[in-house]
Amino acid sequence: MGPLAHMPALDVMWVSFYCIGFMIISVGLIYLGRHKISNVVLRTIVNLCAYILFGLGTFLMVLVVATWPA
Repeated sequence: MGPLAHMPALDVMWVSFYCIGFMIISVGLIYLGRHKISNVVLRTIVNLCAYILFGLGTFLMVLVVATWPA
């Protein structure tokens, strides 16, 4: 039993979609920060947001996988 076991399976599916979306957005933000933004402060903020989104998406995806039915 995982930490999301009390949620219906359809809601867990939506959480996994949000995780995938967070990871895709973080890839786009990292691309912008490294190749398109020249302002150091703005680039740092964009990269920080990207890493936070990626970390959140990864953490929630681990919870989704831990909730997988046995």
